Amino acid sequence: MLAVQNPPRKRWTRAECERVEAAGIDLQHVELIEGELIVKMGKKRPHVNAASLLHAWLIRVFGGKSVNHAAPIDVAPEDNPTNQPEPDVIVVKREYSESRFWTATPQPKDLELVIEIADTSLAFDLTIKAALYARAGIAEYWVLDVPGRRLIVHRGRENGQYGSVTAYNEQESVAPLSAPDSRFQVLDVFPA
Repeated sequence: MLAVQNPPRKRWTRAECERVEAAGIDLQHVELIEGELIVKMGKKRPHVNAASLLHAWLIRVFGGKSVNHAAPIDVAPEDNPTNQPEPDVIVVKREYSESRFWTATPQPKDLELVIEIADTSLAFDLTIKAALYARAGIAEYWVLDVPGRRLIVHRGRENGQYGSVTAYNEQESVAPLSAPDSRFQVLDVFPA
């Protein structure tokens, strides 16, 4: 029996990606994770609907200047050379949105909340991205599991990992750490 071999892969850095984009090649539909260019999946209607409803709720809670969608962020210094994730939604701290919004990539310390909306990428978002965000020191990371109709909340970083991972079903609600008086009802993004 023949041994199966994976084809050779090229590891990328952020600097290389910037040079490719400067040469006029569009990398808009990929993100750099662990040195690989990951093709962002097309968004199905349930993903788009959930993203839109969640985005509207976040704007009501945090204000329009603080909520961004599909924006690249920096991660831990040791991970930055080979990673530039673009979460589905980020909430930046008010002082970031007022001072460096137009000129700088958000650093982990600038972020209140990072959210991925998973339609087909759930395992990737719960493992690779969760580890990347925890190492970066991002205080709170949410994964909206569209097919499972639930929200998985990561908090309490310990030794480069999230110490608390809690799944909330559509009958439950949760408040972001940075807005403890604003409860998010999971069912609100999954209309019947």
